[in-house]
Amino acid sequence: MEQRSIRIRGARTNNLDGLDLDLPRSTLVTVVGVSGSGKSSLVFDTIAAEAGHQVNETYPPFTRNRLPRWTRPDVERLDGLSPVVVIDQRRLGGNARSTVGTITDAWTYLRLLFSRVAQPYVGESNHFSFNDPLGMCPTCSGLGEVVVPAVEEFLDLDRSLEGGAIRLPGFGNGGYWFRQYADIGSFDASTPLREWTPAEREALLHGGPAAARLGTRPPADYEGVVERFERIYLHTSDTVSDRKRETIERFTRSQTCPDCGGERLNPDSRAARLLDRTIGEMSRLEVTELLDVVRAVDDPTVAPVVAELAERLEAMVTIGLGYLHLGRATSTLSGGEAQRIKTVKHLGSSLIEMLYVFDEPTVGLHPHDVGSMVELLTRLRDKGNSVLVVEHDPAVMAASDQVVEIGPGAGGEGGRLVFQGTYAELTTADTPTGDALSTQQPLTTDPREPTGWLRVDDATRNNLDHVTVDVPCGVLTVLTGVAGSGKSSLAMELVEQHGAIVVDQKAVATSRRSTPTTYTGIAAPIRRLFAKTNGVPASLFSANSDGACPDCRGLGVRYTDLAFMDGQETVCETCHGRRFKNEVLQHTVDGLSIADLDDLPITEALKRLDDKAVRRGLEHLDAVGLGYLRLGQSLSTLSGGEAQRVKIAKELRETAVPTTYVLDEPTTGLHLRDIGTLLGVLDALLDQGHTVVVIEHNLDVIRRADWVIDLGPGPGRHGGRVLFEGPVAQLRGTVTAEALGLGS
Repeated sequence: MEQRSIRIRGARTNNLDGLDLDLPRSTLVTVVGVSGSGKSSLVFDTIAAEAGHQVNETYPPFTRNRLPRWTRPDVERLDGLSPVVVIDQRRLGGNARSTVGTITDAWTYLRLLFSRVAQPYVGESNHFSFNDPLGMCPTCSGLGEVVVPAVEEFLDLDRSLEGGAIRLPGFGNGGYWFRQYADIGSFDASTPLREWTPAEREALLHGGPAAARLGTRPPADYEGVVERFERIYLHTSDTVSDRKRETIERFTRSQTCPDCGGERLNPDSRAARLLDRTIGEMSRLEVTELLDVVRAVDDPTVAPVVAELAERLEAMVTIGLGYLHLGRATSTLSGGEAQRIKTVKHLGSSLIEMLYVFDEPTVGLHPHDVGSMVELLTRLRDKGNSVLVVEHDPAVMAASDQVVEIGPGAGGEGGRLVFQGTYAELTTADTPTGDALSTQQPLTTDPREPTGWLRVDDATRNNLDHVTVDVPCGVLTVLTGVAGSGKSSLAMELVEQHGAIVVDQKAVATSRRSTPTTYTGIAAPIRRLFAKTNGVPASLFSANSDGACPDCRGLGVRYTDLAFMDGQETVCETCHGRRFKNEVLQHTVDGLSIADLDDLPITEALKRLDDKAVRRGLEHLDAVGLGYLRLGQSLSTLSGGEAQRVKIAKELRETAVPTTYVLDEPTTGLHLRDIGTLLGVLDALLDQGHTVVVIEHNLDVIRRADWVIDLGPGPGRHGGRVLFEGPVAQLRGTVTAEALGLGS
């Protein structure tokens, strides 16, 4: 008989507490709960992981080694699974060749179209591919940009050659390269470069005719500093060392390719035209506009190509990405944009009975646009698929067939099923989510008075239409507007024109050894506390030093490379994942070993450890709602929202001088109940005299703003204008005002 539910029995992955749960198939189910409650552990680390593993097992070992790797969950039984498609918020890589067009396959159909009907005829479709030698620009190899020396960084004009005027490594006083300039008699090595003539500085940097005109001509084999730098650092094919890479990053910059102008293609491919447009010009059109152009191609010989291309462009418009263009690099997309891009391929799929798993698909969406994402989720469901969504947005919950809440708290206080039913039933349930749905932040009617103003003048970044706006100091300003309206561009203009600390969602650390204890600087006080209490050296209590388990070197796990099979990461058999030598674990503080302390949630550590330095380092993490993190938890495991809140905690702890902060959607990953906690953190920054500017869609945060700058009215070329600036209570006539219920 057909299995009509996903049956989970005894799930213990991460903090799941022996969870038993039946989820109906072919439905839209939203999983909710406070941060750290176990939502992701259930949906991603248990259900998706087991489904992915079982699908991979159907392939031979050679193929499995090229598929995504899944860690099998700790669960007694899991039945009723389907092949899984995980659509998360991980950014679409840093590959410079990846664009919106390539990742959605739209570029494949566009270049096929040009290869068939564009004039003059160039060749097959690979002649329009910037990733193929037949199509790529030979100057930039299809990247659209070239790396050039940042010559303005090479010299310190206030120093002489003897005093280190050439900043490049290896050019300092006494070195071999230094002597090629200081000892040839052409330059005054003791005079600051600012006192040299422009011709002399030109000769030093570039050689050539300027060097030939010097009073004392350099040797025939003379190389200017720039030429030598290019030869040593840019024109070598050997493996680049870390030190060399650092030098290249510091003393070079990217600029648009001078030959292709950023179009990435060779001259012949750039010259072909269709409907009086080149393929490069079409790649720069917004998707909404490009769709109209493509539909105008009426040649019956390419009708199937036009239909396939139009279908993909329509899908992008449907999910609110019509403001993008196909030439945009995927590395510039936000997590929310990346997630919506990934869904485009699945809209036209004819596969059914699949399991789709989404991670907060409304991230980055204005409330006005959430309906488009809900429509997408229901379309996938209505085709016969099962759709699981981890989400905090009430609109998604309301559209779900069923809502499941995991909790009631975070970490050890979570991992249990606290509710399963309809959204209407949830609104009256006595659970954290049910309680939060019945409350709402009040609208600010008595805003703080600005202590000054920062003028952003004539901003034209991206789609900004010569925007000039005043940002108040000492208050909470929220930048609002639909996705793509220009909020981030305006924020970056503020940073560029006035300077500000950007608290974004990029990873806090890439090393798995970085933890809350190391990041907050309390690792040393903790080691001293253990050392003083037990009368032993402090180095014993470092998993990176004398106390480390000798077999796993303090990592707690061991990795085995199985060649063509999946590599295997296993818990270290010597220390059982505790990272330390056995003798180290005999020493305790308040009954806790150093490994016990690593497993302790921050909130619990604040109760157990009576040390001022330790408490001072942890209390701000607890204040931003991260009390559920374990002291020894790797920071590389944090979500973007969690990483951002870790950075906020650091600023609360360290910054004393009034500063301007720019935060990009700090509510990402936050449960409705925790919005108030975040607002309290922002209030704390304001109480210290700081200025806080937030890019945000969350209505509770907007309601609490002292000042709102609303951009729009639409995305891309339809936005980039300031629709309103002033106190939130006065906001009228925009989609943001409509979402807030402020009328017209």
